[in-house]
Amino acid sequence: MSARADKAPRLTVRVLHASAPFAAIAVLVIAWALIKIVFDLQDFVLPSPWRVLLAFLDAPGPFLVGSFETALSATFGFLIAVIVGVSLASALSLSRLVERSVYPLTLLFQMVPLIAIAPLLVLWFGYGRPTIVASAAIVSVFPIIANTLTGLRSRDERHLELFTILGAKHLTVWWKLSLPSAVPSIVTGLRIAAGLAVIGTIAGEFIAGVGGDRAPLGIMITTALRNFQTDRVFVSVLLSACVGFTVFGAVSLISRVVLARWMRV
Repeated sequence: MSARADKAPRLTVRVLHASAPFAAIAVLVIAWALIKIVFDLQDFVLPSPWRVLLAFLDAPGPFLVGSFETALSATFGFLIAVIVGVSLASALSLSRLVERSVYPLTLLFQMVPLIAIAPLLVLWFGYGRPTIVASAAIVSVFPIIANTLTGLRSRDERHLELFTILGAKHLTVWWKLSLPSAVPSIVTGLRIAAGLAVIGTIAGEFIAGVGGDRAPLGIMITTALRNFQTDRVFVSVLLSACVGFTVFGAVSLISRVVLARWMRV
């Protein structure tokens, strides 16, 4: 009897935790609708939630294609950022002198506004996906570099001394000691970079996106805005958020599996 009594509160807590995000979304939608009604805003300023839903249902195909294109570019940019970020941080961790010389330069990825270097990206890569992917990679690479470098530096010095005594080479120390020690920090950097990759993708689409049947969400936003189709702008923005949540969720899920395996080792 007591076991059943204990399960009931646990089940209630789980249901509450699972439903909390949906409840928050419902509250935001209600507040959105009330703001439009109370302030009597025109549709081109703030469309109602129902009108936004109808704009999507009226022609969902282009929105779904645009979401796929944006997600694809964000994924490519994120993967490039992972490869470049982990590799560069690993190279910097091999020498304090190299780290002090080169690491400040990596801050350029974080400090220089993307809009400032966008003309160069278009000049180098042209319009379309290459520039968009480059934008996503540039925006998302720094958290990976910073967190990976921090993790690589957090290795146990006693283990490092043991590797040194045994005559291990730098590559062996990196693969057997430094990289496993850096896994939690790398995972943190990947989660941050996942969200930034989508932001960089949308920004890249604003700058170098190409219209047509496979126009990404960034182009759909700018096109709808020029035509005062605010409902379509809202649809595209909400789908961009969904793409961001999807990429972040996928990275978080994979990271959780990697961390669980790392903890068992």
